Amino acid sequence: MLEGLRSAARQAGHERTLRGLLTDCRRLLSERGEANSVAIARDLVARFASLPADQQATFFDRLSRDFSPDPHAVLQSAQAYAKEPNARNLIRLTHLAEPPRQELLRRINRLPGGTSSIVAMRRALLARVAQQPELQALEADFLHLLSSWFNPGFLQLQRVDWNSPAQLLEQIIRHEAVHQIDGWDDLRRRLQPDRRCFAFFHPQLPAEPLIFVEVALLPQMPDAIAPLIDKNSVPLRDDQFKVAAFYSISNCQPGLKGVSLGNFLIKRVAEELKRELPQLRTFCTLSPIPGFAKWVRGGAVIDGLPRVRQERLAQARAAVAQASGDDLDKWSTATALRALPEAAMEALTRLAAFYLAYHSATPAGDPVARFHLDNGARLERLNPLADLSAKGVKQAFGMMVNYLYDLQKVETHHEKFTEGDIAFSRALGALL
Repeated sequence: MLEGLRSAARQAGHERTLRGLLTDCRRLLSERGEANSVAIARDLVARFASLPADQQATFFDRLSRDFSPDPHAVLQSAQAYAKEPNARNLIRLTHLAEPPRQELLRRINRLPGGTSSIVAMRRALLARVAQQPELQALEADFLHLLSSWFNPGFLQLQRVDWNSPAQLLEQIIRHEAVHQIDGWDDLRRRLQPDRRCFAFFHPQLPAEPLIFVEVALLPQMPDAIAPLIDKNSVPLRDDQFKVAAFYSISNCQPGLKGVSLGNFLIKRVAEELKRELPQLRTFCTLSPIPGFAKWVRGGAVIDGLPRVRQERLAQARAAVAQASGDDLDKWSTATALRALPEAAMEALTRLAAFYLAYHSATPAGDPVARFHLDNGARLERLNPLADLSAKGVKQAFGMMVNYLYDLQKVETHHEKFTEGDIAFSRALGALL
């Protein structure tokens, strides 16, 4: 009974906090609130942070419902603009159509540390949108504002090296999302003279990297990940640097999901490396193919292919099915993949070529492929047995891919991708 009373008291306290939070929102949007915005915004942020997840969800629901545009006022203004499409009517329509919550977020952003608070709020919101589709308009408001505030023109590119602050180095270890960093010795190797690490920072979050990229400086385009992340490998001499290979890109701020950062980061880093090391001739990636194995297990289907290529895809599917005995679980270990007959590996490689060259342009395409291709890269080369880690085997049967960044053609390739046309090398095209 006592625990029940305590639980009821906690719930009542949370509800009072929620009511106070909504009151703070209305005060902050008032004329008087604008004059005292810092104090009100500080209370608002503190109240939100103290709410449990279910009460935060209720707050987002109220923010979505109570701080939306007035539909009748918007309709009247739209009709007035349709009748008289002049500047005055357009300005009024634009003002009325903007949700008041956008101005609320702007005023929170004026608070010292407000930008970080809004990023944290969006992180909590993103966890709710799938269960509450009615929050999509609210999420669009957050994304719209954060995309403006984190415009690449505001971002600062910094090189991370062994002399960087320990707090920053710890964040690099913690946020590495592609190839886990195994402690300080591993990180130290990734920051040796034949390696580079660059990160984007925002002036309002000076101690927190937004996204970072790791680069290997090499004599040639890499075909396997293990040598690049071997912490016991010997650093190369700078006269051997001819290729810059981007082998890992990691986002550090879940609350900035969907805000374009990585594409600008790669281009900025390529330009920086070109200035530092004029002898570099090739900028490429060694990238995972995280959706490949799932696609193969799902039947490796692509609609709309020309008849000849549809037949070649079917032949590759049949060869993979025959080699695996219709049981792809047999290929769930590095040992099994190394033992594959040459014909089976060729068929698997052909399936990967079809997956990347045709499936990637669809909304359900491989996320890493879509990122690089939309960024203006070209599909260059497939690398069987390139990642035999448990993750690499599970996601892509050990397959990895090189994307080539031809700095003179990235805009052309990007435009083609937006039209559903993927740029690929002659060697990769021969697999199709």
